[in-house]
Amino acid sequence: MDNTNQRVKTLDKVAVRFSGDSGDGMQLAGNIFTNVSAGLGNSVSTFPDYPAEIRAPQGSLGGVSGFQVSIGSGVHTPGDSCDVLVAMNPAALKQNYKFLKPGGVIIVDIDSFKEEGLKKAKFLTDDPVAELGITAQVLEVPVTEMTRAALADSGMDNKSVLKCRNIFTLGLICWLFDRPVESAIAMIQKKFAKKPAIAEANSRVIRAGYDYGHNIHASVSTYKVETEPIVPGTYTDVKGNEATAWGLIMASEKAGLPLFLGSYPITPATDILHELAKRKDLGVKACQMEDEIAGVCSAIGASFAGCLAATSTSGPGLALKSEGIGLAVMAELPLVVIDVQRGGPSTGLPTKTEQTDLAQALYGRNGESPLAVVAPTTPTDCFNMAFEASRIAVEHMTPVILLSDAFIGNGSSAWRIPEADEFPAIRPPFVPGELRENWTPYMRDEATLSRYWAIPGTPGLMHRLGGLEKDEKTGAISTDPANHARMVETRRRKVALIAEDIPLQEVKCDSPEADTLLIGWGGTYGHLYDAAEELNRQGHKVALAQFRYINPLPRNAGEIFTRYKRLIVAELNTGQFADYLQARFPGKLFRRINKVEGQPFLVHEIVDRVKEIIDSEPEA
Repeated sequence: MDNTNQRVKTLDKVAVRFSGDSGDGMQLAGNIFTNVSAGLGNSVSTFPDYPAEIRAPQGSLGGVSGFQVSIGSGVHTPGDSCDVLVAMNPAALKQNYKFLKPGGVIIVDIDSFKEEGLKKAKFLTDDPVAELGITAQVLEVPVTEMTRAALADSGMDNKSVLKCRNIFTLGLICWLFDRPVESAIAMIQKKFAKKPAIAEANSRVIRAGYDYGHNIHASVSTYKVETEPIVPGTYTDVKGNEATAWGLIMASEKAGLPLFLGSYPITPATDILHELAKRKDLGVKACQMEDEIAGVCSAIGASFAGCLAATSTSGPGLALKSEGIGLAVMAELPLVVIDVQRGGPSTGLPTKTEQTDLAQALYGRNGESPLAVVAPTTPTDCFNMAFEASRIAVEHMTPVILLSDAFIGNGSSAWRIPEADEFPAIRPPFVPGELRENWTPYMRDEATLSRYWAIPGTPGLMHRLGGLEKDEKTGAISTDPANHARMVETRRRKVALIAEDIPLQEVKCDSPEADTLLIGWGGTYGHLYDAAEELNRQGHKVALAQFRYINPLPRNAGEIFTRYKRLIVAELNTGQFADYLQARFPGKLFRRINKVEGQPFLVHEIVDRVKEIIDSEPEA
């Protein structure tokens, strides 16, 4: 067919949203498309949007699962809206059409738009496009029929055939965005390596979807996506939880310590346990314990024994681990506690994202229990900050809480796999040889106040640690008031001194004329960065400070705050970081942008609120 009339849109970035039932394989299709795009040199950002229900009735509004990915050049977020929407059934269309950009493309499996499907999605007419007022380009594709045709001679039963529908749409999307279908097939073959019949079936179906696109190419816009210059190296698409696991492994190698993870499955953190359980080849010991308390206590025991010890959880589990974390503070043992935050309180919104555990991480223990708190900003930064959390924990002999969240934990980005020499050695503060004759458990390095680490079994270094206060000199149990006060102050100062061992805070999008500082922390980075860029394009002089080190804060934080007339803190809670900063810098006024909906920010939400704040304040 002649393609001279084909409409090709060249864009620096595009977004596609896959949507369907929980069992329709939207996450798999989206992940393969993301991996293929990352391999072509695109930067990528994803947003898996899982339903809260374990398995809602098929075709119902409550069971819709989504996966949005943005690809291109300079991508920092999955996009406020998408250029192409794939809707596998009427419910998916109804739940997701609002995310489509004007002039975008909707691809529907028209075979599912029958009376039963329309009724389950609560449509009142047999024309859902007109009923919803959709004016986009709608491509009605007989996905189910074409999938059956592609596998007519496969010998597969109907249920198995229907499970391949997602891969047909993936083939169509690969054509639409000019992705090499061979790369996708290679990933399918790897995914189903132990099920060769399934691998072969999906390989046939993806080709059928790709060929279908060629046959209808004149009826819908296609897209040419710009790439960006990249640093030479080996790239992959990585989820935040995977990167967290790998960061712990790198830290283990750099510290010369075996890695132990004591954990209990909890959404959305379980993938960390899964990933580390695969790494026995690297000496990793990952134990699924019977509950959250056992998870943290097993990690504390491993730390006492000389391991790089970690435990992973989400908000409810962090609450259960709090007494154990307090024990690690008292015993001054290195421990990495990973909290992949979700909506709460209680069971809350297990599959949705929020930043509502900050106050719990900072203060959620009895007594004076200071510890370090850090937060990665992107899925790939989870690797860096898991390494940093481990380094701080070991070198400063303290628990460290790593505050990830569901958005970056489940989301993914293109990642250049680093070389080992790009990361520093981690130096455990073992008892120096010259001190062994007179060593006691709370003998410290004078510069960091970190106590020296004695590994059980080392001759002459027998000792006990526990939850009762110890004498600062002998390590014996002490109820002396003055000793307790000194130990409390020493533990506080030890954590405060970590500020001397972390990078200075950076400011992005800055200029000499900037009078407004947008402040964020953790996983909101991409949205805040794009918002700051957009505000500057509109003529507002806005800089961005995104904090990764929360406690202690970087030592130049206060100086940064003095540079700007207006300080605005944006976070996915009701103002926990703003309250924290306000307490530490009482002479400053921290204005707030807050969202607590279980969803990440949209860039335009931040832009609109910053402009409202600026406009509400008359010029001096």
